[in-house]
Amino acid sequence: MSTPDLTVDVVTIFPDYLVPLGQSLLGRAIERGQVRLGVHDLRQWTEDVHRTVDDTPYGGGPGMVMLPEPWGRALDTLAPPDGPRQPRLIIPTPTGRRFSQRVAAELAVEPWLMFACGRYEGIDARVAEYAADRMTVDEISLGDYVLCGGEVAVLAIMEAVARLIPGVLGNPLSAEQDSFTDATGGLLEAPAYTKPAVWRGRPVPEVLLSGHHARIDAWRAEQSRSRSAERRPDLL
Repeated sequence: MSTPDLTVDVVTIFPDYLVPLGQSLLGRAIERGQVRLGVHDLRQWTEDVHRTVDDTPYGGGPGMVMLPEPWGRALDTLAPPDGPRQPRLIIPTPTGRRFSQRVAAELAVEPWLMFACGRYEGIDARVAEYAADRMTVDEISLGDYVLCGGEVAVLAIMEAVARLIPGVLGNPLSAEQDSFTDATGGLLEAPAYTKPAVWRGRPVPEVLLSGHHARIDAWRAEQSRSRSAERRPDLL
């Protein structure tokens, strides 16, 4: 079997949540052997009859915190401390650095990504410290809001990362001309249109039917700037 471009391991207490990773473009990349995926139930690394993964927080406060020992065992099993290589560990959390297209491109060149899906009030902070002794650890946030757990973030991050792996997209130019890329100057894409030329009384902008590539490029650049100014002025 050939070596995959990317190995992905996801540790979660809800393995079924990650079923969509096997669908669409990412699913086909897995079938072709470009991506190797492993989804692991954290509870297999517990040792009590109740398969406990959380406890009350030191210092008081609401909610529960995920216990460090099951996570430590998971890390040691999937990436042994004396192993020949280590993954890059991604911990989705609202306290992490903001995820972006630039971060997706950074992760897309990694050979091995491991995701730790927290729940409740998060994972005991010592787990990230322990992992950082031997691997790169990234705490990443999708944005300024709080989810119930890290699984949704993993789905979003993997969608963004996988499409940047060479050969995953049918046309590699699709990724190069996305919003936030160098091709758009880091701005939003211009609007897109397809057939018919007139739909329910709404015509496609005439310039797109002209066949004049320089004018089309200029129109798309202006649309990208105006759209970004209206919706995301922080990008200008």
